[in-house]
Formats: sequence, structure tokens, C-alpha cells
Amino acid sequence: MPQSPSKKPVLVGFVLILLSTILDQWSKWYVLTDLMNPPIEIPVTSFFSYVLAWNTGVSFSLFNSYGLTGTYILIGLSSAISLFFLVWLLKARNFWLSSGLGLIIGGAIGNLIDRVRFGAVVDFLHFYYESYSWPAFNLADTFITIGVMLIFIESFLSYKGEKNA
Repeated sequence: MPQSPSKKPVLVGFVLILLSTILDQWSKWYVLTDLMNPPIEIPVTSFFSYVLAWNTGVSFSLFNSYGLTGTYILIGLSSAISLFFLVWLLKARNFWLSSGLGLIIGGAIGNLIDRVRFGAVVDFLHFYYESYSWPAFNLADTFITIGVMLIFIESFLSYKGEKNA
């Protein structure tokens, strides 16, 4: 039986969840088993290095001083937020929104897996310029950021479409 056109964006979202989670976990596995064995900083350019950083908090290491209790709280919070986005994805009817939600959920699952396995998230991408430094991050963080940007684009396009109608 052919797929209903309105369900195709949801399928795209689920494919992106799967692909982004697998790519994130594979990259972290590679960093932990091969690239950072032993853990060191590997300069790649004058502004980028591979590093090994364990983030027990959230973005930019916020809330990383709460120990095991903080880890459990972040696991619960991340799970609840992912569930909320999953329900939203099931209602999505366009590719921008479903793609953004799929990337956000996949990234959140990737970081959630780290928290459950290690009690912290594996970060390894580090950009800097002279004494200025961006906190280390990972592919899951990148997928989440791209997903948020896609949702903003979708929101802008929807608003513009409604305004012109």
C-alpha cells in the first residue's frame, strides 16, 4: 500500500533520528577507542583541534557540578524533552519541520546514550582563535543546532506563507 504524502515528512524525521544517532555514536566510539587513545589534544588547524572532554552538565558545561544527582536529572529532562519532540514529529506535515525535529531528537538521543553509559557526554571538537575559545562539542550538539535552525526556517517560511495568503 503506498505511503500517504502527509506521512512522508514523518518518515524523513525518523530516518534522520536513526542516522544522526548512529553517526554521533560512531564518532564518539572512534574518538574514545582510536583517536584519543591515549587522550591528548590533536591540533588540526590554527583554529581547530580534537580534544577529549567529558561534559557532565549541559551546553557549555552548565550545571556540571551537581554530580550523580545532576546526571539523573539531566537524563530525565533529556528523555522528557525528546518525548515532547517525538510527539511533535508525529504531527509534522512538512520536510523542514520533520527534518529539524529528527536531527534534534537524534542528537538528544546520542547525548542521552553517553549520559547513561558514562555519566557524562563525550565532547571532542574544539574551535578557538588565539586566546578565544568555543567550548568543546560533539556531532550530537551539531545536529541539535542544525535542527533548531531548520525549525526556525520552517517557522519563518510558514509565517511568510500565511502573511502572503
